[in-house]
Amino acid sequence: MASYSVNPAGVEHARELIKKRQYVLDSEWGDVQPKAADENAYLEKHSWEEYGAWHLGLTESANDETKARYAFVYGDFRRLHRMGLIACMYRAAEWRHKEIELAAHDLLQRLDKLTS
Repeated sequence: MASYSVNPAGVEHARELIKKRQYVLDSEWGDVQPKAADENAYLEKHSWEEYGAWHLGLTESANDETKARYAFVYGDFRRLHRMGLIACMYRAAEWRHKEIELAAHDLLQRLDKLTS
């Protein structure tokens, strides 16, 4: 099983999206979650740094500037999705990646506090 660490740039980007109200509160994550083609199209016009900011985790053993380096995507490359954060939190909890789980939980609490 891969090891992950929290991606500070991803957490900060998510906080900024919440602050700027660039989020979707109700979506079908399976339908809007970026697919490989979406990731490739995004990378054609954006840097690896920008791509990485959409992920809460960094894969410890993966090389920089590869899609394998980034894990736990939470948005559609335009907006943060509440269901994306929930999916990150659930998947991290399922595989016992506690730091990622807690980062996703904190972001979800921020979003819910703002939108309640």
